[in-house]
Amino acid sequence: QVQLVESGGGLVQAGGSLRLSCTVSGRTFGDFAMGWSRQAPGKAREFLGAITWNGDKTYIHERFEGRLTISRDNANNKLYLQMNNLKVEDTAVYYCAGDPDRLYEYAYWGQGTQVTVSS
Repeated sequence: QVQLVESGGGLVQAGGSLRLSCTVSGRTFGDFAMGWSRQAPGKAREFLGAITWNGDKTYIHERFEGRLTISRDNANNKLYLQMNNLKVEDTAVYYCAGDPDRLYEYAYWGQGTQVTVSS
């Protein structure tokens, strides 16, 4: 059974940074293309970016270029989302997701981790 577990969320002041992690178990991590999305209260889920199976390419939504970085450590089954210059509007639940065949659509999702940015 594939499981994705996010961690690293919390409360941070505007302008600060945070790194989220996602640990994958149940299958070889390198089998999955991975991505990050978020959902703010009352809003639709929003795609942030993706990373290829071996991590050689990353794609960040243009809205977040320059502030977000996605990386992965296949040896340790971990995906990361580095977020810099956080804004109050970045407050949301952040989700990691993975799929063995697709880069931008995902069969597996984590439960999410809350990020709250205070002014």
